[in-house]
Amino acid sequence: MPELLYPLDSSKKFTDQQIVGHNRWHPDIPAAVTVKPGDTFRAHCREWFDGAIHNDDSAEDILNAPLDGVHVLSGPFAIEGAEPGDLLIVDILDVGPIPQEDSGPLAGQGWGYTGIFAKQNGGGFLTDQFPDAYKAIWDFSGQSATSRHVPHVKYTGIVHPGLMGTAPSPELLGKWNAREAALIATDPQRVPPLALPPQPKDAILGTLTGAEFDRVASEAARTAPPRENGGNQDIKNLTKGTRVFYPVFVPGAKLSFGDLHFSQGDGEITFCGAIEMGGFMDLHVDLIKGGMDTYGVTENAIFMPGNTDPQYSEWIAFSGTSVTLDGEQRYLDSDLSYQRACLHAIDYLTKFGYSPEQAYLLLGSAPIEGRLSGVVDIPNSCATVYIPTAIFDFPVAPSKDGPTTIDPGMGAPTASF
Repeated sequence: MPELLYPLDSSKKFTDQQIVGHNRWHPDIPAAVTVKPGDTFRAHCREWFDGAIHNDDSAEDILNAPLDGVHVLSGPFAIEGAEPGDLLIVDILDVGPIPQEDSGPLAGQGWGYTGIFAKQNGGGFLTDQFPDAYKAIWDFSGQSATSRHVPHVKYTGIVHPGLMGTAPSPELLGKWNAREAALIATDPQRVPPLALPPQPKDAILGTLTGAEFDRVASEAARTAPPRENGGNQDIKNLTKGTRVFYPVFVPGAKLSFGDLHFSQGDGEITFCGAIEMGGFMDLHVDLIKGGMDTYGVTENAIFMPGNTDPQYSEWIAFSGTSVTLDGEQRYLDSDLSYQRACLHAIDYLTKFGYSPEQAYLLLGSAPIEGRLSGVVDIPNSCATVYIPTAIFDFPVAPSKDGPTTIDPGMGAPTASF
């Protein structure tokens, strides 16, 4: 096993750990650990809500989830010799749940969760159709996950970090804050909001204290979206064996990561759509000096996915086009066409006995494939959602005999404002 450079005690809160990480992006957050190019190491990662979500049959914790405190990230890791303009090579050697023998009843220790967030507290991809909070608990057994809240399915894990990236430069951070503030100003009262501005409340900034903490907290970017540094990309294919090339914007690169997922569909459509968990990552790091200019990587990471994804060979697919539910034509709106494909799949799954919420949770957490199948044929873009048929324990394809009716179980716990 690689040397554990970033240990976490599962019985303690994130801010009570031996090494305290962070939940904001800022160049002045001090590095927690320093490694050298060529080093291999292990780091523990907390579940993104730091234990606020519980293994029970209530969705009150999702309804009241403390969004100002996410994501709790391991790092920053400084890489000796890294300078702006370099490319940081990150190899994901292994990634998995917290070993069950560790203490504490936290997500990742044999279980994880998926949530539909209430529209007033985060929302999701289909928030207008699903405005209330729901939750599903998933139990892990080896490489598979099952749920008492979404029965009759079993997923092979496609385990990956939802969030990984390097620190922004002061200039890049200023660019983020300016463009997101301009977007918010177009509709400042929107629910859910168009973007999340800097929020000092619940900021965690490593070892910073006093006036320096206050300054950085007032400037630091939230970790919710993906940006030029990588960030919360939620790419399900960043699995074991993946190599990622991150742009370096500050001395030392300051790599951070977290938000581990046991399984996820393309888009993570319920917002908390993956099977969220705590766990560990084994990483190897190296540098390509001057690599940003050499390879034309002015922003955004490049990656080479691993080859350990679950091998599903049969699928049932659903299409959608850029026409709203009430019949309004939109011009090549691929976001809308993917929404319509997802709603198409949800409607289909309800014919077998699932509630719409169970079907929505399934699409967020199962290893579905989302594709932009047509983006040039005006006025309609076409998106498709592919669901592997092997995850179901009943025949899911259309037949002359009609759909098999399944017992939907206890259903997904709900809570609403």
